[in-house]
Amino acid sequence: MSEIDLQRTDPAKASAKALTLVESLPWLRRFRDQIIVIKYGGNAMVSDELQEAFAADIAYLRYVGVQPVVVHGGGPQISSMLDRLAIPSEFKGGYRVTSTEAISVVRMVLTGQINPQLVAKINAHGPIATGLSGEDAGLFGGRRRGVVIDGVEHDLGRVGDVVQVDPQPILDHLAAGRIPVVSSIAPDLDNPGHSLNVNADAAAAALATALNATKLVVLTDVPGLYADWPNRDSLVSHLTATELREMMPRLESGMIPKMRACLDAVESGVDTAAIIDGRVPHSVLVELFTQHGIGTEVVAQ
Repeated sequence: MSEIDLQRTDPAKASAKALTLVESLPWLRRFRDQIIVIKYGGNAMVSDELQEAFAADIAYLRYVGVQPVVVHGGGPQISSMLDRLAIPSEFKGGYRVTSTEAISVVRMVLTGQINPQLVAKINAHGPIATGLSGEDAGLFGGRRRGVVIDGVEHDLGRVGDVVQVDPQPILDHLAAGRIPVVSSIAPDLDNPGHSLNVNADAAAAALATALNATKLVVLTDVPGLYADWPNRDSLVSHLTATELREMMPRLESGMIPKMRACLDAVESGVDTAAIIDGRVPHSVLVELFTQHGIGTEVVAQ
């Protein structure tokens, strides 16, 4: 008898797998036909193994009746390309200063490299994903922003906020049974023909709001939000918008954009938002389809 035959006749293993599937039933029922926006970033973007796991998770969601929408950035890849081209990288207040020269590289990396690579990985599971930029079909509209450091306003160049979202292009793809994969770049509403580098966490929150999404999931490089960093015993699994708003002034700078995105989403009508550890394989499925999930979940009340 072959090894495969032996595995099929092991009742203990088969029952354990069946039990896992049955335990996911309440969440399959809850999220079926619902839109879930997932912000893809961090280590999950640079590890081949984690890329494959993430693509499988997104395909799984689609095949069980969920409507996933992926928004991605690409900070490490952008920095690498800028270094290769000898274009200086500068950050102010956690934002990348983006010159006219650098914005061309940002567009090339986000829309021309990361986006099609991710689409291809998802489509290895079937022809279900399609790539989009925030510049396509009026999806995003952006406006330049600066950053205040020690009370002084600093210019960031071609960096902006998403101030306008037309969800129709995404809804059209979802209605056709496709998974939209969106790169976080936006046209400058005040300067037609110009592009802006926008924060992918904030873009995902704005899109989740416009789509009336049930949940926003943000992949990051830590297990979740810590109430007393670096005390690793202070991981917060669940909190309300009010509790998060009170914590915001005390957060590390790297966590502020992610938690601000979660806060903005739930205060704008998204049922729940979560930051999860993208370094854990299949963390998206663990968050959505298990009792306790993974990472930190934020709710309005």
